[in-house]
Amino acid sequence: MERQVKVGVLGAGYWGPKLIRNFHEIPSADMAMVCDLRQDRLAHVRELYPAVRVTTDYQELLRSDVEAVAIATPIPTHHRLAREALLAGKHVLVEKPLTANSEEAEDLVNLAEKRGLSLMVGHTFEYNPAVEYLRRIIAAGELGRIYYINATRVNLGIFQPDINVVWDLAPHDVSILLFILGMLPVNVSARGAAYVRPKIHDVAYLTLHFPNEIMADIRVSWLDPCKIRRITVVGSKKMVVYDDVEPTEKIKIYDKGVDVPPYSDTLEEFHLSYRYGDITTPAIPNVEPLRVECEHFLHCVRTGERPRSDGRDGLEVVRILEAATRSLLNGGMRERVRL
Repeated sequence: MERQVKVGVLGAGYWGPKLIRNFHEIPSADMAMVCDLRQDRLAHVRELYPAVRVTTDYQELLRSDVEAVAIATPIPTHHRLAREALLAGKHVLVEKPLTANSEEAEDLVNLAEKRGLSLMVGHTFEYNPAVEYLRRIIAAGELGRIYYINATRVNLGIFQPDINVVWDLAPHDVSILLFILGMLPVNVSARGAAYVRPKIHDVAYLTLHFPNEIMADIRVSWLDPCKIRRITVVGSKKMVVYDDVEPTEKIKIYDKGVDVPPYSDTLEEFHLSYRYGDITTPAIPNVEPLRVECEHFLHCVRTGERPRSDGRDGLEVVRILEAATRSLLNGGMRERVRL
């Protein structure tokens, strides 16, 4: 049996309880301590998990014998809390996005590498079996040359008080794109609007331009009547729709496309050939991605293996979000991603 890793969680608001539950259920984890500023949240944790210590002082958690710390607090606090945890010798998992800017992210990456500690960011969809399947068929060339990708992540709420919708929702789709394509975009453009609160965009449209003329559009919104979590990948051979809201058939592969004749002498000879083939629905394992993510974090803590979504992965996403933010503020002009 694998040795247990003693874990502490900072933040018991929206996402923290999900981390606490998973670490509590994983045999190789010892869910030891939880910190939050609100006593009512800690009382709820204590009621569900009587053996877990609770505190309102994060320094107490960092002084404890926990080996790994998961941080699920507001984004502006990520850098300070993660930095102090690393300086205390703890391995760190930070929820997305890693930090509020790339300078802070670079600092954490350098500090973790200098100290020989695991720094992982919670890009949960990289551990989703459907997204892993999508990455495999793209890498295998089953879709042919990738033309473009369209991603939609919208619902009504939850409005965030300190960040806009790009920093709240887009990290999911940006991390998915980097993961399935295995490359970084060259530049980013974005446009959007702030309807409910001044200067905090609640609707945004991002376009990422990748090498090989691959274009990816992302629509994110807190102002939509329907919850949609869908990505469409269009290739020269086949097309795929990944629908995360769909309970069972999350991936559908469409054997559809357009073929151009090899040559034509006259306009009449030029006829596009449309293909309408079968729709394939592969069997995707029904596992909780967050459980896989937490298990991977523990594995990296024990072995020293580099996390799949490590600090540098988080840094790349933050740089793309920064470029999108600059574009939002300059009328939608393309902004180069700073490497």
